[in-house]
Amino acid sequence: MSTLDRAVARLLPAVPKEIVRRLSSPYIAGPTLDDAVRVVRRLGAEGKMATIDVLGEEVSSAAEAEEIHAQYREVLARIDGDGLDANISVKLSGLGLRLDEALCRSQLGSLVADARARGIFVRIDMEDSGTTDATLRLYRELRSVGRTNVGVVLQSCLRRTARDAVGLENVRLCKGIYAEPIALAHHDPDEVRASFLEALDVLFDQGSYVGVATHDEVLIDAALHRIRERGLAASEVEFQMLLGVRPERGDALVRGGQRLRIYVPFGTHWYEYSVRRLQENPKIAGYVAADALRRFRPAVRRGG
Repeated sequence: MSTLDRAVARLLPAVPKEIVRRLSSPYIAGPTLDDAVRVVRRLGAEGKMATIDVLGEEVSSAAEAEEIHAQYREVLARIDGDGLDANISVKLSGLGLRLDEALCRSQLGSLVADARARGIFVRIDMEDSGTTDATLRLYRELRSVGRTNVGVVLQSCLRRTARDAVGLENVRLCKGIYAEPIALAHHDPDEVRASFLEALDVLFDQGSYVGVATHDEVLIDAALHRIRERGLAASEVEFQMLLGVRPERGDALVRGGQRLRIYVPFGTHWYEYSVRRLQENPKIAGYVAADALRRFRPAVRRGG
């Protein structure tokens, strides 16, 4: 992690909100569900699937958690009504996990049941390591009662991930963005990659459906090699990327016959999401700043 990355992350709260909005705009659909639908339709025209995320995971009351739940019900109805090739991703803290696990269980169960009736899949996001056990517990409870339209996320930065992967049926595997203590997580990039591939092998070997969620070329190439080596059909695995990040690589995956799903966040809490995510991982802050400069540089040259 460079000094520049850390500097970018520290300066974010002092950056005018309009500039943060411009920097984050390629990575967030917008403040409204209509914005998300517009992006999902565009992605569909490009041969890509989507997962829609409602921003606002940090809630401080049951009423706020219920509001997030209500917004997701609207998303499900819109996906169904508009025939979108999309599912939803939910953060359990947004459904009240840190307030009351019983409340979260009830709201999650309600969403999964609604989604199942509509033929829509629900991905339970993974957050910081303090929520890992509860997240896996709630996922397993739902699968045990036949809710096959629900999956979970594993983060390869955590040392426990290959063990957690055993027995899971449907997993999005990513590196993870949360700052974790070294006792719980790998900090060396090569160790995070090795953990990713170890977990990926566990999942592939046991026949799990995997969303390979990475922008890391080393991991993309390694995953493609494993897919070819195992003779996996296109329907048995998918790649996943964040909206606005390495779209040209995503296009190449689609041209190569791979299924690709794009993470599409939207909501009025875009500013808090942008600042918090970039501060949680300064390396991403530096990456986004560099990507923003790359986007703006051609315009400057044309204007000059």
